[in-house]
Amino acid sequence: MNALRTQQRYNGCLTTPPLWEGTTVSPFRQMELALRPDPLEDTAAFDQHRLGKLAEAFIFHALKNLPSVSWICDNLQMQQGKRTAGEIDALFYQQGQPVHLEVAYKFYLFDTHEQYDTPLGPWIGPNRKDCLVQKLDKLHRKQFPLLQSELAARYLDHYGLTPGAVEQRHCFKGQLFLPYQQQELDIAPLNPDCIAGFYLAFSELEAFRDAAFFIPQKPDWLITPHRQAQWLPYAAAVPILKAEIDKKRSPMVWVRPKNGALLRCFVVFWPSV
Repeated sequence: MNALRTQQRYNGCLTTPPLWEGTTVSPFRQMELALRPDPLEDTAAFDQHRLGKLAEAFIFHALKNLPSVSWICDNLQMQQGKRTAGEIDALFYQQGQPVHLEVAYKFYLFDTHEQYDTPLGPWIGPNRKDCLVQKLDKLHRKQFPLLQSELAARYLDHYGLTPGAVEQRHCFKGQLFLPYQQQELDIAPLNPDCIAGFYLAFSELEAFRDAAFFIPQKPDWLITPHRQAQWLPYAAAVPILKAEIDKKRSPMVWVRPKNGALLRCFVVFWPSV
């Protein structure tokens, strides 16, 4: 893997803002440690990860290098007989305080196709297979309560910890994408700094027929768009994108219009409203 690309992924991951602040979205607060994307010494250690695990590995690496953090363990699987009952993403001490951290890095699009009852309801994954509400529900009902279980107590005892002494935090980062023709939507209570671009239907792509395109691999979705990409003209990009659309997959695309701007968007397989 190209070391520069891995560094760009790392930089993009760490500089992505938290998806929300305070307790407006979850009773568990976001981690308040500032993570800086220092130069990576061993980029090969991050070669074989899928996107979600790659972001997690980047965040763990940055945390382990903070002087205020003393690492305990990560990806702690809890076995109940032959079954894995659950997993704790990370345990560490922050200035002596034990912390249980759950990590997530997500890409969500504001869906206008269906009606939703809550402000968080419209935020769905690019392929319409996941959503923010379901992710939060899993965290609140399964991931965080796991720490208070009798099973977890046995594992924590191994590290000299008791559940009541451990603070629980999110590190939930995300990129948000608004409909192409509706860029002024109110996204409260989420963090407006997470708006990374827009999305449009494949049928709307002709609006950018004079632009250049770059179609990043999925791990490169973390990277902030830059000019040194292998740009394609519209005619060359369209068949590649259509092949993805035909498989009901929504690819991320960087777009460089004639005005020189660098835009990030998803081309989705469902029709525009």
